[in-house]
Amino acid sequence: MNCICCDYESNYIVLFEGEYVVLIEARDEKLIGSCFIIPKAHRESPFDLSNEEWLDTKNVLAVAKRLIDEKHKPDGYNLGWNIGSIGGQYVFHSHLHVIPRFADEPFAGKGIRNWFISDENKRSDV
Repeated sequence: MNCICCDYESNYIVLFEGEYVVLIEARDEKLIGSCFIIPKAHRESPFDLSNEEWLDTKNVLAVAKRLIDEKHKPDGYNLGWNIGSIGGQYVFHSHLHVIPRFADEPFAGKGIRNWFISDENKRSDV
């Protein structure tokens, strides 16, 4: 298996390392300050995480928030997992998106749910 996340030390900048998960820097110039929390062991989705990985994810999320707050001073956050190809996952190693949000963004005040409830996302058989 050739998984970019399993070889995280070679492929990403590691911001913090927990016992079971790591915090890595996202490579997206539009999402300033965003990062990912990934399990060290290969897990395809968060449904596959162990109890220890869940607890470590929570602990590392607190570290992520502190680091982002100190450096970028965001006005809010979005957290999320894309699961399965229909859910938008294209890297099949579980990764929690930690995305700082800012009041001066064009989509400020619009959360994850806003996109799903838009008319453009209405299913044809509903």
